[in-house]
Parts: sequence; C-alpha cells; structure tokens
Amino acid sequence: MRSLCLHSKTPSLAAYSSSPSRLSAYSSSPSRPSVSFPTRRRFPVKNFTDAMIQEIIDNAAVLVMKWNPDTSTYAKVTSLFYESKNEARQFIRCVTDLQSAMHYLVQEDPTSEKLVQAQSLMQVAMKRLQKEFYQILSMNREHLDPESVSTRSRSSIASTRSSISDDEEDGGATTDDDVKFATDAILEVEQVSAIAMNDLKLIAECMITSGYSKECVHIYKIIRKSIIDEGMYKLGVERFSSSQIGKMDREVLDLRNKSWLKAVKISISTLFNGERILCDHVFSSSASIRGSCFTDISREAATLLFGFPQVLVAVKSKKNSPSLDIFLLLDMYTAISENWPEIESIFGFESTAAVRSQALNSLIKLSESVLSLLSGFESMVQKDSSKSVPTGGGIHDLTLHTMNYLSLLTDYSNVLADIITDWPPPAKSSHPESYFDSPVSDEAPAPAISARMAWLVLVLLCKLNDKAKHYKDVALSCLFLANNLQHVISKVRTSNLQYLLGEDWISKHEAKVRQFAANYEKLAWEKVLSSLPENPTAQISPEEARLIFRNFNFAFDEAYRKQRTSVVPDPKLRDEIKVSVGQKLFAVYREFYEAHRMTVGGGRSGALYARIAPEDVGNHLSDLFFPTDSSSSSSSSSSSSHRRSH
Repeated sequence: MRSLCLHSKTPSLAAYSSSPSRLSAYSSSPSRPSVSFPTRRRFPVKNFTDAMIQEIIDNAAVLVMKWNPDTSTYAKVTSLFYESKNEARQFIRCVTDLQSAMHYLVQEDPTSEKLVQAQSLMQVAMKRLQKEFYQILSMNREHLDPESVSTRSRSSIASTRSSISDDEEDGGATTDDDVKFATDAILEVEQVSAIAMNDLKLIAECMITSGYSKECVHIYKIIRKSIIDEGMYKLGVERFSSSQIGKMDREVLDLRNKSWLKAVKISISTLFNGERILCDHVFSSSASIRGSCFTDISREAATLLFGFPQVLVAVKSKKNSPSLDIFLLLDMYTAISENWPEIESIFGFESTAAVRSQALNSLIKLSESVLSLLSGFESMVQKDSSKSVPTGGGIHDLTLHTMNYLSLLTDYSNVLADIITDWPPPAKSSHPESYFDSPVSDEAPAPAISARMAWLVLVLLCKLNDKAKHYKDVALSCLFLANNLQHVISKVRTSNLQYLLGEDWISKHEAKVRQFAANYEKLAWEKVLSSLPENPTAQISPEEARLIFRNFNFAFDEAYRKQRTSVVPDPKLRDEIKVSVGQKLFAVYREFYEAHRMTVGGGRSGALYARIAPEDVGNHLSDLFFPTDSSSSSSSSSSSSHRRSH
C-alpha cells in the first residue's frame, strides 16, 4: 500500500511549505535564537485580574512571535513540532490560555486594547499552527496510515523470524541482535506514526476550540484526499461509462475486472480503514467534523469503487457488448458482501450513506444479473436441439459442459444461497421428476440453492433422455444414459454438489446407473445368452450341438462387432459391465464347450463349429468399452474449455 498511494507529490500550499533539508541544517545552526520564558501559571477561565491577563499576553507574545514566519527567518524554515516537542506543547498552552483570556475580555471589556493585542497574537499563532499542521501531514505521508503500519509490522516480524529460521537451517550465523534490529526498526516506524498522529490531534483540537476549524479541515482534506485519489488510481480504479466498457477488448476488460477485485480488498482493509482511523483520531473532539471530513475525503473514491459493478452489469443491455461471465459477477458479489460489515463500519456516518447505498445497489444489480445468467443457462440446456450423439454411447458435450459449469458454481455456495433465496422455484406442473420415477418429496423443502441445483441437474437428465432416442440401437441408448449419468454422479461426488444434493440423491441415481447398465447388457447380449441351452451339460445329438455352436458363434460375432465401438469412460463402470456380462456368459459357455466340443467331431470339422474357446470369450470382452484417443481428447478439451480460469 505504501508504494501504491504514499509517494505522490503533496499538493502545494506555498504559504506553509518548507524544506526538510533546511530544517535539519537549521536545527544544528549556532545562530539559532535562544529565548527564555517566565515561569507560567495556569489561569482559571473566570475571575481574571488585569495582571493575569497581561501575563498571559506577555507569555504568548514571546513564544508566538518567536515562531512568526513573517518576522523570523528561523521560524520560516523550521518546524516547531519537529524542533522541540516541549516548546510545541508550551505554544499550545499559551494559545489555550490566550483564548480563555479573550473570552473573558469579550464579556467584561470588549473595547480593551488587550483584546486587540490578544486577537493579533491569536491570528499569528493560528497561522503558525496551520503551517505546522500542513508540514506534519505532508512530511509524514508514509507514516499516517495506522492500519497498514500495523499490518506491515505483523508481516515484517513474521518475515524476519522466517528468514532467521531459514538461515539457521542453512547453518547461517544469525543472532538475536538481528531480530532486535528488525524489531526496533518496526517499532520506530510505529512510534513515528503515533507521534505524528498525536501532534495532529493536538493542533486540530487547539484550532477548533479557537474558532479556526475551517482552516484546519481545509488543509487536512487537501492532503488526505490526494492520498485516497492517488491510491485509487494506482489500484486501477477509474471512471468508465457502460459504453466505454462495451468497446473494450476482452483482454483489457479482464484486466480491469481483476484490478477491481484486488482494489476492493486493499482499499477496504487498508486505504479507507486507515483513513477512517486517522480521521477519528485527529478530530476526536468533534463528531460533526469527523463525519464531514472523512466524507469529503473518501466519498468520491468509494462511490466510484463500489459503482463499477453496476456499470459493468449495464453493459449487457448494449448491442455487441462482451458477454458477462457469471463467475466474475460472483467474485464481485463476494468481494462486496464479505466486506459488508467493514463497509458499514467505515462508512457509518450519515453523510456517507451514499457510499453504502452504492455498494448495496451494486449487490442488487449483480444478484439480478447472476439470476438472469442462471435462467439463461437453464434455457440453453432445455432448448438444446442438437441431434448429434457421441459415437459408442459416450459422454455428450452438453453433459460435460453443464456439470463442469454447475460444479464450479458450487464453489460459491454461500453467495449463491443469498442470491437464490428469493428466486421463485420452478412450477410443480413442469417438474419432470416423475419421468425418472423420482417423485417430489412431501417432506420439508430443501434449501433454495439445493433445490435449484437439483432442478438444473434434472433438466440435463431429461434432455439426455431425449437425446438417447437418436440412437438406432436401443442397447446403445441405454449405455449412453448409463455413461452420462455416471459422469453426472462423478462430478457431484468431486465437488460441493455432494453437500447440496446429499447422499440420498447420489444413491438414488447410482441405482439408476445400474439399471441402465443392466438394460444395456440384456439388449446387447441377450441373443448370445439365449443361443445357449438352459442346461449346458445335457445330452444332445451332434446335429443339435453343431446348431447351438453355430448360433452362438453367429450371435457372439454380431454382438462383439456392434459393441467394439461402444465406450464406457468410467473405469469402475466399465469393469462392472465386463464382469457382469462375463459372469453370465463365460460360465455357461465353458460348460457347454467342454461337454460338447468333441460331440461335433474332431479335426477341421470340429474346429469349424467350436471355433470360439471360452478363453476367447474372456479376451474379447476384456478388449471392449475402452475410449479411443479421439474421444478421450474430446472429453478433456471440452471440460478444459469450460473450466474457469482464476
């Protein structure tokens, strides 16, 4: 934060500016004037005597005129608070006493020459304090952000300890003196910050009670607003219209969006928070000044910061504008919502209500946009009219895209729960659960986000069921449904969807996968199984044995030829199908083969009929269902193309 907003040039205030190098040089000059002061007494506000008033004026005159920049070269180039803290406090006490005496004279003798003299001294003193106030603010820019100083201190100590540990592991000779040196340096920075803040507070209270609050606040606003504005600019926060954003290239807009997300975090935790802490401390004596001052310093920058999402969302209404990324909108919503307590605290003044309102409006617009994009996504799945289906009953691109999209969405479960809460649920009349033998439960309704995610998955499953009808082979359509539902379940289990949908949902749909797989086995291998007798070891004639072998050979060859192009991408499901088919087919055929291989005759004649050995059945089955390289790369690229980049 130091490099972002604490190295810009301080706004010029020519009447009060001075050179630090000249201050340093003058402080050691032998020509520095020496002034002795009479012993002071504290005076009550009332019941002043003439002698008391004269003593107050005399004391003030000595010290105030010493530091009058218009009559003293020494005072013009030297800082009172930098040169002597003790003398600076004496100066403040003289001004306070002078103010008390003036109040008394106004009531008791408004035409007194002493009042005129006191007023003249007060004007000179206020001019001095204005100069001091400006110098402290401008010369201590890097020390006047208490929040970031504190953060830097913690991280510096941790970093120092970490580096020491590394040195010790590497055999370095780091000592306790190194730790002490680093810690002392950190504490020195914090001490400078505390001294500067207390000096500013002392001056501000004196000027406010003396009736010079306007001049004090004006100087504060000039310098501190420049820091906020410079920080916002270096964080990449600028004013853009929706038309300007609509004309940006995607790469440029992405950079702007990323800059904004970083800017929110830094500005809330450091820039605005630090400024609020400083403002509250310096103007602790006046709540109205605190509110007015902080508002004028921060309102413009904060409103610009929190207004960016609202401008971005407005782009969607522009023709040919870049499409909005729902994950970016969710990141933006998260950035504001997670920091909402801090926003309410930092901008808690009534005068900063516009900032809170702007942040809230952006949340509302982001929420509306997210819901619109979700509705659009649901509509896209429902209206997908593509008749093309994957070769071999593989995983459809729609399944890959939808489940990748939903699994990424669930990374924002907490945010989505807030956004979806008031989103009307789908009408029961359009609910297709009965289509999958999954009636809607009469129990207490699930949370809105769980119900909505379950609905979106269901919309996908219904669409997949429609697409399965495009296969001419019914067995292949069953394998297609098994593969795609298995992929859905895998994505649910490996994402936050498992917590939203629950184990009951997963178990229910795993049962459906098994049902689809069983239907596939029955339809794809039924002819092969039915070609074998119920009792494979029963006595039959050679002609009957030859007929059974011939029918088995034909059915097995045809089934194997058809299933060679079938794929089962999920390894577990692939093994389950192979084992299931093998158990039903291999044992029966082996018994028949061993019982009747010699019945059909020996030599070439016997080999012609009993040409498929039981081992050949197992070998053929083991070669089935593996995805081709092209189908694997297609699935991978499809998944990668929809993966959100952070």
